[in-house]
Amino acid sequence: MNNINFLFVTLLGVGKLKKIPGSYASLITTIFLFILFHVLNFSANYVLIVIIVIFLISIYAINIYIEKLDTKDPKEVVIDEFIGQSIPICLYEIAHEGAREVGQILTYYFIMFILFRIFDIAKPYPVNYYDKNFKNSFGVLMDDVCAGLYVVAVLVLYMVITS
Repeated sequence: MNNINFLFVTLLGVGKLKKIPGSYASLITTIFLFILFHVLNFSANYVLIVIIVIFLISIYAINIYIEKLDTKDPKEVVIDEFIGQSIPICLYEIAHEGAREVGQILTYYFIMFILFRIFDIAKPYPVNYYDKNFKNSFGVLMDDVCAGLYVVAVLVLYMVITS
């Protein structure tokens, strides 16, 4: 059971990569979601429901993983990056159903990836609030959820200004 939990919280071991595991997890998530939505034609609504279920499972799984560790936000735990990166992509897909050019889709996916990494690393408020004040699975997850929501806010603002 511990091995399954390890594979879950490290995104099948991606979190064990020596350098920038969070960025790798975000990139893999971006590619994975592109394939789900634009190759396999999965519904963004259903994928968002699955992401919410993964979030709920993650609260428990991360607590189990970190309970015996000194650090409460170990770098190898990257399921939070998967969730945080998924939020803007799923919401983008829900808001933009219908035929679109692949170039436009890839541009927005790239922008969402870059913005998420910036917000996740820079940790503006309230991202830093959760990171500093909750030394448990909730804090590990919520800083990435907030970073994902910042990406959504920036994209909505951009789309409103340019429309």
